[in-house]
Amino acid sequence: MERKKVAFYTLGCKLNFSETSTIARNFTNEGFDRVDFSEKADIYVINTCSVTENADKRFKTIVKQAQKANEEAFVAAIGCYAQLKPQELADVDGVDLVLGATEKFKITDYLNDLSKNDLGEVHSCEIDEADFYVGSYSIGDRTRAFLKVQDGCDYKCTYCTIPLARGISRSDTMENVLQNAKEISEKGIKEIVLTGVNIGDYGKGEFGNKKHEHTFLDLVTELDKVKGIERLRISSIEPNLLKNDTIDLVSKSRAFVPHFHIPLQSGSNTILKKMKRRYMRELYVDRVAKVREVMPHACIGVDVIVGFPGETDEHFLETYNFLNELDISYLHVFTYSERDNTEAAEMDGVVPKKVRSKRSKMLRGLSVKKRRAFYENQLGTKRTVLFEGENKAGYIHGFTENYVKVKAPWNPELVNTLHDVELTKIDEDGLVRFEFLSVSVN
Repeated sequence: MERKKVAFYTLGCKLNFSETSTIARNFTNEGFDRVDFSEKADIYVINTCSVTENADKRFKTIVKQAQKANEEAFVAAIGCYAQLKPQELADVDGVDLVLGATEKFKITDYLNDLSKNDLGEVHSCEIDEADFYVGSYSIGDRTRAFLKVQDGCDYKCTYCTIPLARGISRSDTMENVLQNAKEISEKGIKEIVLTGVNIGDYGKGEFGNKKHEHTFLDLVTELDKVKGIERLRISSIEPNLLKNDTIDLVSKSRAFVPHFHIPLQSGSNTILKKMKRRYMRELYVDRVAKVREVMPHACIGVDVIVGFPGETDEHFLETYNFLNELDISYLHVFTYSERDNTEAAEMDGVVPKKVRSKRSKMLRGLSVKKRRAFYENQLGTKRTVLFEGENKAGYIHGFTENYVKVKAPWNPELVNTLHDVELTKIDEDGLVRFEFLSVSVN
């Protein structure tokens, strides 16, 4: 009997990519062959995201893409948007199955019959039933893997649907995370990126309770000891959960790299309060100063939202000036978009879309300036580069431990290897050139 083919499309964050990978491995274990989404498959699985407006709109386009490859194929929608708006996705022409937060990991149990449905079938729990944990890690390329250590969130930020889409904060057991890390290292992957919804909250909900069995510091301390992992990177951590102990550990660590991504969202305390963030800007300044004190060369990335309800020109300029003066390396800029069932969607002071767009453009311009200054500051320094696996227009790209993106003429022998280099100049495309200092580190 011919083996069935399955294809996956992932929208959204690193966490989604790690979960898609795990679900794909389940399919392989059940006797399916995984193919590229552009190829003809029997089943297309779309892992959805609800964070950006575009992710919602793109869903229909992706369904059409699947139907174009095979109009008889079975199409399943899973993930955050599937949990928040299951019926909306089920109503999209061509969708056969919609699975919510707890059901997505059991998708193969729902596939007894792959015949097309007249209407999308929905299996979606009440989100407070999402109280168990499924560990995941992604191996999309040979260079790095995303390792999920935590899921869900107990924070009540007024703009965010993630607690509605993913449920309460809960964590993987230490034993399981370390086992997954070992499995990844045994596959020859050099870098692991720790991922989750709110990873600084790690330890809560371990073994199904609210007591912290272990802390985030315990986790990074143990992971640092896992043999075979060359690099560990923390994906994103709330400023109020990024403690001095963790920063100190990273600064002295064997494997953790000097790169932090710390969400700010606004440089105005007035707006931070409206967002129900758990810190004020003064704490953020303190966290950046601590990182700089022990790792002057560290890369610090910042998330920021523009156009939140009630954000006046003055509030925005407060954010702009705050970020301009802060010693950070780049920004991820999000334009606020209304989300159903969030407090912010009911707030007064709606910022016109044009104004949101203009503010977003200003901050993206600032990000370019910040990244350039950071790269210039790194010229003449000696770093270690991990090379990626793709030939992009005749060049191979790689990242230093502190997240400077470099380029060199394509050489397949460099793929997934680490090399000591000296950063020499910034190319016209903004990437950094270098000279090799060693034949090979690894």
